[in-house]
Amino acid sequence: MTITVEADEAKARLSGLLAKVEAGEEVIIARGEEPVARLTRIRRQSDVRAAIEEIRAARAKAKPVTIDEILAWRQEGHRH
Repeated sequence: MTITVEADEAKARLSGLLAKVEAGEEVIIARGEEPVARLTRIRRQSDVRAAIEEIRAARAKAKPVTIDEILAWRQEGHRH
């Protein structure tokens, strides 16, 4: 989930906003209506490992791809 806060509010509530970021939320800091910064969680090594395992699990469920499909994808968007 993403929340947007004004710069002054972010300054006053920084500790609370960091807790939200640690919990997985994203915080956009704005000046008026204009977004100027984004606070996001820094990925840790364990996060990367978890993401890799999710990708491996998804790939295990996917149907095999043929050489013809790969070659067709490679040609998509090419002008002849």
